[in-house]
Amino acid sequence: MTSTLRFIEILALGTWVGGIIFLSFVVAPGAFGVLGSRDQAGTMVGFALGRLHWIGIVAGLVYLVVQIIERRSFASIARPAAIAVVLMIALTFYSQKFVTSRLAELRHEMVSVDATPRENSMRVEFDSLHQWSVRIEGTVLLLGLAGLFLTVRNFSPPHH
Repeated sequence: MTSTLRFIEILALGTWVGGIIFLSFVVAPGAFGVLGSRDQAGTMVGFALGRLHWIGIVAGLVYLVVQIIERRSFASIARPAAIAVVLMIALTFYSQKFVTSRLAELRHEMVSVDATPRENSMRVEFDSLHQWSVRIEGTVLLLGLAGLFLTVRNFSPPHH
């Protein structure tokens, strides 16, 4: 049973971290390099990011549930790897609820981010929120890498 739980734990966190890496280094640059306009690329990346956020939140909750089951204690949430995952979930939820959703509203209101002058108040807000989105996602990635490292490091194979 422990091997199965460990697998689920690492799969959940690894999927989330891998998704962030894939979105950041493949999907986003690819969308901006391949699609016909920066506005289309931004819409595509925003869509993908929203889906990644929900996948991540579910993966994080799965990770925490497995931690609790594996250690038979809610206190397992106080372990460093689990704290990293709790922070990841909180930051991701905040980003989705307040940052990404507002970026989508602004994108809709401006019709074209690229055509909106940089000094326009909506564009100023958009650019600021975009920077916050990048910072939050980077922080979630670093927390995820730390959590994954701590999870794997704390694994001790059964002694025979």
